[in-house]
Amino acid sequence: MLLARRLAAQGPLRVLDLMAGCGVRSLRYGLEAGAAAVWANDADPDRLPLLRLNLEPLADRLELRLSALTAQKLLADCLLRDQRFELVDLDAFGCPAALLPLALEAVRFGGVLYLASSDGRSPTGHDRVSALRSLGAAARAHPASWELALRLQLGVVARAAWCLGRGLRPLLNFSDGRTFRTAVQVSRSPAALEEDQLGLLAHCHRCGDQQVQSLRRLRGWQACRCSAPPPLAVSGPLWIGPLQDPVWLGELSALATAAATAGAAEAPVAEQSRRLLGQLVADDGEGARVWPMAQIARQSPAGTLRLRPLLERLRRAGWSASVSGVMPGQLRSSAPWEVVLELAATGDETLDR
Repeated sequence: MLLARRLAAQGPLRVLDLMAGCGVRSLRYGLEAGAAAVWANDADPDRLPLLRLNLEPLADRLELRLSALTAQKLLADCLLRDQRFELVDLDAFGCPAALLPLALEAVRFGGVLYLASSDGRSPTGHDRVSALRSLGAAARAHPASWELALRLQLGVVARAAWCLGRGLRPLLNFSDGRTFRTAVQVSRSPAALEEDQLGLLAHCHRCGDQQVQSLRRLRGWQACRCSAPPPLAVSGPLWIGPLQDPVWLGELSALATAAATAGAAEAPVAEQSRRLLGQLVADDGEGARVWPMAQIARQSPAGTLRLRPLLERLRRAGWSASVSGVMPGQLRSSAPWEVVLELAATGDETLDR
């Protein structure tokens, strides 16, 4: 809702809710986000009377349209009519990859595609065949499985956008482990070097090393820390660029704060949402290598260690480091794995010397 409210501040907000269900999100777009027009659709015709009843409060407030079409038919009709929206909401059951080209065509330049996938097995490495079929990518088991799923999802969106000559900018990405949510802003054409953000992520299950390469500059993988290295588990193609946009997230946080201070004049923002925004603001997702602290502790001679002191050591040594905003208890850093383990085993007093 904060994202939609941010779009409405730029001009009339037209929303296409492709899989509206009972219509609760469409209702909120009208009541809380200030949408000028809402098209609520659900493929089940038996749900249309309920949808009409639930969205009755919007009838006198905005331009409202209801339909019971498959998403494919509706999007194809929008393409034929050259009809586009500032926000397309694709909250799919399963993986939405098959709908992405048509969904992207329905987004105005500068508008946002907000999509969700409830397919948790394929992109987290638990069903490789399904990942190949639905994502066109290899998905191998990885300690940062939620982030892997989001990056694979973004990779599919990027490839679909580029095929259409479009560009994209990820605004926010998050998950609860069951549903993987992505919001991207669609641009008229790709930015310079945007294609460098598609790549491969390799992981050694024995020593924990991770390596990232852009497909555009693909080369051989380096040896990991193992004396007899096992084959690296390689996932991709996937998005290796930033997961979040700090500017947009900062504005959403400001909207959340304004709503909290406005009282009854604004729709309240749940405390859980405020915490999530804070986590995403603190971690822009720059860099695809993420390690759980439990794995670092197992590999480090120091054993159990705290995340915050390790962050400070890495930053003082000149490396970027942040707490993952996607999965709890995980470290994101540009430092090589050897350096992460070395600093994990180094006390602050030793580092100061």
